[in-house]
Amino acid sequence: MSSFLSRRRVLATGAGAALGLGVGTGAAAPASASPSASRRAGGPEETRTLDELYRAALAEGGKLVMYAGGDTPTQQDGTKAAFKARFPDIDLTLIVDYSKYHDVRVDNQFATGTLVPDLVQFQTLQDFVRWNEQGRLLRYKPAGFSKVYDAFKDPQGAWVATSALAFSFMYGVAAVGSDAPRTPLDLIDPKWKGKIASSYPHDDDAVLYLYTLYAQRYGWDWVAKLAAQDVRFARGSNSPGDAVFAGDKAIGIGTAGSLTSPSSSPARFVVTDGHPFMAWGQRAAILKQAKNPTAAKLFLNWQLSADWQQGAFNGWSVRTDVTPTGGLKPIWKYPDAHLDGFPRFMADRAEVERWKQTFALYFGEVKGDPTPGWLGLHPGA
Repeated sequence: MSSFLSRRRVLATGAGAALGLGVGTGAAAPASASPSASRRAGGPEETRTLDELYRAALAEGGKLVMYAGGDTPTQQDGTKAAFKARFPDIDLTLIVDYSKYHDVRVDNQFATGTLVPDLVQFQTLQDFVRWNEQGRLLRYKPAGFSKVYDAFKDPQGAWVATSALAFSFMYGVAAVGSDAPRTPLDLIDPKWKGKIASSYPHDDDAVLYLYTLYAQRYGWDWVAKLAAQDVRFARGSNSPGDAVFAGDKAIGIGTAGSLTSPSSSPARFVVTDGHPFMAWGQRAAILKQAKNPTAAKLFLNWQLSADWQQGAFNGWSVRTDVTPTGGLKPIWKYPDAHLDGFPRFMADRAEVERWKQTFALYFGEVKGDPTPGWLGLHPGA
C-alpha cells in the first residue's frame, strides 16, 4: 500500500532553495550511448589540480553554461562571483530556474538537438537516474569523489551531490518574543493565525515532501488546522524566509536555513529532535553532449573541494572528511531529516501527484508567476 493511502527556502542566513517529442516517456538516448556503454564503470578520480584544469578549460574555449535549480535569477550570484574570482577568464553563464522547468527544458533540447547547458544541478533527483539510464550523462569522478557520502553519488560518477540542503520552518526572533514555536505542532496554535508565510507545497517537490512528512506524522487534522491559520502562500522556497527577515510574517514554512546562524540573526531555523524536517543532496552532472566538458569538470572539482565544502552556508558538507561547523552532526546522522526518503519520494511521480492535488484541496491552487521569471526554451544560448 502506498504511503499516501496508508496514513489518516540570500541562503546564507536562512532564506531561500515546453515539451519535445519523446519527452513523455524519456527521449531516446543518443546513438553513441548504447546500454552497455551506459553501464560501463566510471574511471578513476581526477588527479589534475584546479589550476591544471583551469588551463585545460581555457584551451578548450574558456566557456561554461550551467543550468541550476533555484528560486530567483540572482540566487546563484554568490557562487558565480566566487567562481569568477578564482577562474577569471572562464566565461560562465549560470541560469537559475525551478528544477521542474529546467529538467523538461533539457529534455526538449535533447529531443530537438539544441542542447545548451554543459552542466546541470537540480533538485529533481529522479532525472539523474533516468538520464543515466539513457546514456545522457558523462561518467566522471572529481577529486575527492571517494570522500563524498555514498548516498550522494552515483558509484560510476554519472552524478554527484555538490551541496547538502535542508527544509524546515523558521521564525523571526523579535516577532515571536519568548514564545517561539519549537515543533510543527506549535504552528497550528491560533495565536499564529495570519502570521505565517509558506511556499506552496504543491509547487515545489522538496516543500511537498516536507508537508508530506508533516501530514504523515501529525495527521490530516493538523493540515486542516494549518489551512485555517490564514497562511500566506507564495511561489518560491525563498519566499517564507524573505517574509520573516522582512518582518512581514512571524513564521516561515518550507524554506532552507542554517542552524549555525549567529546569535544576532533576526531569524531562527528550527530542527527539533523527534520531529520531521527534510534534507537532500543537490545533484549535479555533466551532460555527455556538453560543448565544454573540461570547464564543467573544473566547476565540479571546485565545488567538491574541501575548501568550498567547509564554507557551506548551513554548515553541512557532502564530504565525509569535512567536519560540519557549529557543532553540527553530518546531515546523514539526523534521522528526522529523512535523507533516504526524498529520493524514493521523487521517484514515484504518481504518488507525488496525489500529494500535490490533495494539498491543493486544503490550501487552494498555486497562484503567481514563477519567481525566476519565464525563461523560454533555450536560456543561455
